[in-house]
Amino acid sequence: MVNGISFDDVMEYDHLFTMAPAFILNMMVNTNSNLVLKFKSTIQYYMDGLTDEQKSKLNVILSSDIDDLQQIMDESYRKTNKEQYKILANPNNKEFIEKNLSELRKMI
Repeated sequence: MVNGISFDDVMEYDHLFTMAPAFILNMMVNTNSNLVLKFKSTIQYYMDGLTDEQKSKLNVILSSDIDDLQQIMDESYRKTNKEQYKILANPNNKEFIEKNLSELRKMI
């Protein structure tokens, strides 16, 4: 567990991390796309329905160090072998993650 976020927490939202096929996620990462802006209305709708516990976990994620989050993504990849987690765990993709987390912080 890193900063209160665990592998089990990631698995709770596995469908969100793996919704996009790995090749599409990789393409978005390579172009450093702002996914939050592209899916703003969907994200806002989802955020409006969060429970207090889910909001608390989201706040932990948003205030976490990217290296710590990538460590959890690496653990998730090792345990599930899902390519999306490998992509998000790659240190070269740190800027992509920071950009999108920053956009989420602005929404909140």
